[in-house]
Amino acid sequence: MSDAEVPPAARGQAALLGPAEVRALAEEFGVRPTKQLGQNFVHDANTVRRIVATAGVGREDTVLEVGPGLGSLTLALLDVVDRVIAVEIDPNLAARLPVTVADRAPDLADRLTVVGADAMRVKPSEIPGEPTALVANLPYNVAVPVLLHLFSELPSLRTALVMVQAEVADRLAASPGSKIYGVPSVKANFFGAVRRAGAVGRAVFWPVPKVESGLVRIDRYAEPPWPVDDENRRRVFAVIDAAFAQRRKTLRAALGGWAGSPAEAERRLLEAGIPPSSRGETLDAAAFVRLAATHP
Repeated sequence: MSDAEVPPAARGQAALLGPAEVRALAEEFGVRPTKQLGQNFVHDANTVRRIVATAGVGREDTVLEVGPGLGSLTLALLDVVDRVIAVEIDPNLAARLPVTVADRAPDLADRLTVVGADAMRVKPSEIPGEPTALVANLPYNVAVPVLLHLFSELPSLRTALVMVQAEVADRLAASPGSKIYGVPSVKANFFGAVRRAGAVGRAVFWPVPKVESGLVRIDRYAEPPWPVDDENRRRVFAVIDAAFAQRRKTLRAALGGWAGSPAEAERRLLEAGIPPSSRGETLDAAAFVRLAATHP
């Protein structure tokens, strides 16, 4: 990305990290990326600028970042928005992030809050404020559960722009009827509109991952087409899980356990206006919501 393509809202007050800086910080902090935590650090300034620009966040946004690592994306976010809340599970990295920001973006350091927590289990009471956007390089081994958990727990989130394994990005954004359409696709679509937002090459990471990466954007429905309270979400997610647990079976057979029997599954499918001979991979989120709302 050339200077002319730098998002116009950027303040230019953060010294972004390059490959040499990332390696030096990791060595200084004694950080060794672990497969267990899914750690691959972005060391390309143009990539983090592109992620922030694609997220479309502005001064008014409070951004939630998950897994900030050494701070590459954090610095780029702070250069654009007024507040960043970073959730980091690694206590060593959580303790060091404010030091990095104070050194490389001293005028923006007071805009950062670090929460030492597991993003898969973090509660709203642990998040100071109401984040409006999630922007993150999600750990690839837990990307979908983290994404769904945060959209469930934080209704203030209006958008998400996340970098995940390319295969996961494709599944999240898949449409009904495709071979890769499945549980992540339907559950993400329960919360909002999902679309691919670009690809990211392996060379921008350290260490270099064995898989390709991609960007996914979710825009939460401004006017939800169905109730999104916890009770309804759990009911809908239960039937989604049941439908895809036996993907190749018809819904009449696949939902026998969920409904109590294949005959009862057929009755409920017909009540929802769904042919009992159809399969889960052909149903959109609205159909699953109708099915979950049928009377047992």
